[in-house]
Amino acid sequence: MQFKSSEHIRLFPFGGLGEIGMNMLGIEYAGKILLIDCGLMFPEAYMFGIDLVLPDVSALEARTEDIVGLVLTHGHEDHIGAIPFLWEQLGEPRIYGTKLTLGLLSNKLKEFELDQRVELVEIKPRQTVDLFPFKVEPYRAAHSIVDGVGLAIKTPLGTIIHTGDFKIDQTPVDGENTDLARLAELGQEGVLLLLADSTNVENEGYTLSERTVGKVLEELIPKCSQRVVVATFSSNIHRIQQIADAALLAGRKLLINGRSMISNIAIARELGYLRISEEQFIDLRELRELPAEQVLIITTGSQGEPLSALMRIALGDHKQIELEPGDTVILSSKFIPGNEKAISDLINNLYRRGAEVIYEKTSEIHVSGHASREELKLVHNLVKPKYFVPVHGEYRHLVKHRQLAIAMGLKPENSLVLGNGQCLHVGTDQFQLGESFETGRVFVDGKGVGDVGTMEIRDRRHLANHGLVILMLAINQSTGAIVQGPEIFTKGFVPEDNLESETLLAEAKQAVRDLLTEHSQEMLSDWEELRVEVRKVLRRCFNKRIARRPLILPLILQL
Repeated sequence: MQFKSSEHIRLFPFGGLGEIGMNMLGIEYAGKILLIDCGLMFPEAYMFGIDLVLPDVSALEARTEDIVGLVLTHGHEDHIGAIPFLWEQLGEPRIYGTKLTLGLLSNKLKEFELDQRVELVEIKPRQTVDLFPFKVEPYRAAHSIVDGVGLAIKTPLGTIIHTGDFKIDQTPVDGENTDLARLAELGQEGVLLLLADSTNVENEGYTLSERTVGKVLEELIPKCSQRVVVATFSSNIHRIQQIADAALLAGRKLLINGRSMISNIAIARELGYLRISEEQFIDLRELRELPAEQVLIITTGSQGEPLSALMRIALGDHKQIELEPGDTVILSSKFIPGNEKAISDLINNLYRRGAEVIYEKTSEIHVSGHASREELKLVHNLVKPKYFVPVHGEYRHLVKHRQLAIAMGLKPENSLVLGNGQCLHVGTDQFQLGESFETGRVFVDGKGVGDVGTMEIRDRRHLANHGLVILMLAINQSTGAIVQGPEIFTKGFVPEDNLESETLLAEAKQAVRDLLTEHSQEMLSDWEELRVEVRKVLRRCFNKRIARRPLILPLILQL
């Protein structure tokens, strides 16, 4: 993937287009590459056994010396989570981010024993960083995490604005508004290209202020007669602050539950982003001693993750925290697409334990961190870009954001919906698709990174949907006679100790015996061909009898 022209800029996205998560973009000019964000994605339902999903950056392996830096917009996992896995593969670049973003990243790097190796450089809004041939100026962007920024990337051909994730919150908890004044100034100076967050483009009007949640919490918590449990994202520092403030007003102490919640709160307090006194916290011993009406637990697990703290509480598996009838659980987070079933199961289990559950569909207990349509229109009007590419969203979000820009007067030929692995060439008078490059998804399973691919995922899906059949057979290598077997073992295919199942498996064994009788000695000595034929015979047998297609594994021994 070589490119050195100074006549135009090249964009190449590795993730975040046509999907939620895994945000990562490369911008190249005159042979130098600037990277923006390096995020991960959590596994989708069909990715059995996968822990995390990373962008495939193999296209950069021969270009690592050309990377001038990796700049981060904010500290969410879908923007920084892949760094510990990919930093070395990217040539160990210098990383630039705001104070909290680097604080959260540092904690991740320690887990991978990289904290002493990675060079982290703090950036501040409106202070330009020279990464030749790029000059990068961060500007404040309000979002659901503290210390987010958008980026004004200045090149000899013009300015590129990357909004990062943002919304226009007129009353943010920390008083840090999205810097509309700077966006207006940049628009007056002239913007070559706008790359803007598309996540909430389907939502009319304006996204509610984060302070809305604080008011709801202040009204809700005093009405709860027993223990209160609030689940939210551990990175949502504003939300945690408002939960703590509401608990203080209601005379409740705080117990923090969940590893990432404990870690992020400690980092945010140390850096001055959370104002919670030490006296407000309690430990598990004090939890047992305090009356229920004086306790509020902040926990992770709002998405119904199987091993999360809240799910273990809901199932009665948590060793220290047990729900009592009359307790209140508040899910102060969005139902992320794909997690609806897991969250529904979580809510049902909480109700089974006698708790009252309050969540997004029943109360204004969560607001989004992304801009709705009217906010997006305002940014387009302020920036007035020559060209526009929607980013950060599923494919329909990107299409609708492009339609919005065109409806506001942008020429249709000056906007494109870009996909991962598709280059875009941008110049003062050039805006066109370029070549495709290798990209995709790298799966993390336990300590293995990339060793599980699409074929393994396909097999796991097949196993989950249809079960496993193992056939064991020992054959005399010289005569082709059956020495032992065939024996058939199944998992997740048909019930054991069932007359119909026994009849089916007996027929399958006989079909294999008939196969061996019918074929020549040459075929019997070709073990790979024999496995293929055995698999075909069993597949036909099972499909004809019960219309099922298990994964069939023939184990043929040579004696």
